[in-house]
Amino acid sequence: MVEYNLGYDYYKQACQGYGLEPINFAFYLLSLSKAQLEAYNERTTQKRGHNFDN
Repeated sequence: MVEYNLGYDYYKQACQGYGLEPINFAFYLLSLSKAQLEAYNERTTQKRGHNFDN
């Protein structure tokens, strides 16, 4: 979940930089594409040193 929080923090900073109001965390998670979710999961797996595909 830490990776999602880091992504959300980056998203909020980008919104503030453009003067936009960010959506809340729940909607942020729901709006992620399948590719984005897979990238988050892959990064987390690599950081932990696990390979869940085998």
